[in-house]
Amino acid sequence: MELQIAPLRAEDWEEVRAIYREGIATGHATFETDAPGWEAWDRGHLRVGRLVARAGGPVLGWAALSPVSGRCVYAGVAELSLYVRAAARGQGIGKALLRVLIEESERAGIWTLQGGVFPENAASIAVQKACGFREVGRRERIGRMNGVWRDTVLLERRSAVVGL
Repeated sequence: MELQIAPLRAEDWEEVRAIYREGIATGHATFETDAPGWEAWDRGHLRVGRLVARAGGPVLGWAALSPVSGRCVYAGVAELSLYVRAAARGQGIGKALLRVLIEESERAGIWTLQGGVFPENAASIAVQKACGFREVGRRERIGRMNGVWRDTVLLERRSAVVGL
């Protein structure tokens, strides 16, 4: 499989949204209960690091960055989202997307990437760790999902080239 990673465009949204909904359906990807429309999603994500992965056909996975704060001191810190189509998981797509996302974020001056992952999502934790993220803590009972309190594992990756 020859994977191509390209910028995520508005016209990719319905495929991206379908993959996002697959992740939501697992119950271990996000606290969100549905994927928003394009306009809301677009407003909530940085312009840099919006990526899709394809192998000559439909979108197989996507990645994007969100600001962690509106305060200027955190301008170089972003939270990552990374989703892979259910039928394409386990093929290295997430790792390939994350590696390109890291490169793009560093070119844009981002010095820290962070991910909040449900502890049950071992695959997501493994992909992030394989790409240089480290576990920095566990946020206990950080949010409720379907009436149940959930923890998240907080992972981060500090750039070796930006923010030294």
